[in-house]
Amino acid sequence: MNQELQQARDNFIQGLSRISHFWGFPKAMGAIYGAIYLSPDLLSLDELVQQVGVSKGAVSTNVRTLERLGMVHKQLQLGDRKDYYIAETDFWKIVRGVLREREKNEFDLALRTVGESLELVKEIESEDQELADFYQERMKSMQQFFNSLDNLVGTLIALDNLRLGAVQNLFGKKDN
Repeated sequence: MNQELQQARDNFIQGLSRISHFWGFPKAMGAIYGAIYLSPDLLSLDELVQQVGVSKGAVSTNVRTLERLGMVHKQLQLGDRKDYYIAETDFWKIVRGVLREREKNEFDLALRTVGESLELVKEIESEDQELADFYQERMKSMQQFFNSLDNLVGTLIALDNLRLGAVQNLFGKKDN
């Protein structure tokens, strides 16, 4: 690979590492996805270790997470015991996978925690009622925002499922 292509590839992978970190994922996960995404060939864990420069354990852990999110897919090569990976290139599928995964875990916990905190504040009879009222107002505002966000994510996923169903109906393919 010539030097300019290598530099462009390295910059791209570094950018995905930053984006990954911004969204709360490990930087290595972004780098691994970037390496797989820009590879015209399937990549093994060993090749990813060489390309990304992290341990095989870190590559393995992050690849499993990328698989769970639907960002990469495992491919088998006949006669080879290694697992190989290819990137998902439909970014809407990736967004859906990330939203579903993130929404299921951390978001539900955060929403529940805000609700529980709000209930605690409502029950408090404090000599500092002004501060308790302030907390209640802020927590209620946050809870309303989280509920709206939760509804938005649910709507996006439902719309996407409807769109997928419509496309499948158009081509005569039904889920069994």
